[in-house]
Amino acid sequence: MYNALTIAKWFVAWAEAEDADMSNLKLQKLLYYAQGHSLASTGQPLFSDTIQAWAHGPVVPSVYHEFKHWESGDVHLDDDDPFDFSDVDGEATDLLLRTWNTYGGYAAWRLRNMTHNESPWRETFDVGRRNATIPTEAMREHFASRTQRS
Repeated sequence: MYNALTIAKWFVAWAEAEDADMSNLKLQKLLYYAQGHSLASTGQPLFSDTIQAWAHGPVVPSVYHEFKHWESGDVHLDDDDPFDFSDVDGEATDLLLRTWNTYGGYAAWRLRNMTHNESPWRETFDVGRRNATIPTEAMREHFASRTQRS
């Protein structure tokens, strides 16, 4: 299992290689989708960090804070960042590529709106309660049911 920052760096590096947009908002949604599909396909989380239900959808707080200095602009890795694609094994890379190919072409706000229509966020988010963790079991059930319908 990885930490979410490693997976986030994979997505940022991939977006840079593809010359694609990658805001912190979009990154958060890609992490959510990667985690959900990992839970559905393997029964195991891809990364150990929790995902919380924030006003603009699912967020991994540690990753959000790591990249928040980019504000709403494109996130990039620092030139001296030691990330390398080999930091992620082949099975995880396959999952991340499938996640990218499914969701990476969407704009950040489209992804945000998609997550607002999905039960893990809807059933966890509460305006009066901050930092509510989206249960991994809710994510597993939601993404498993989507896979069965496909």
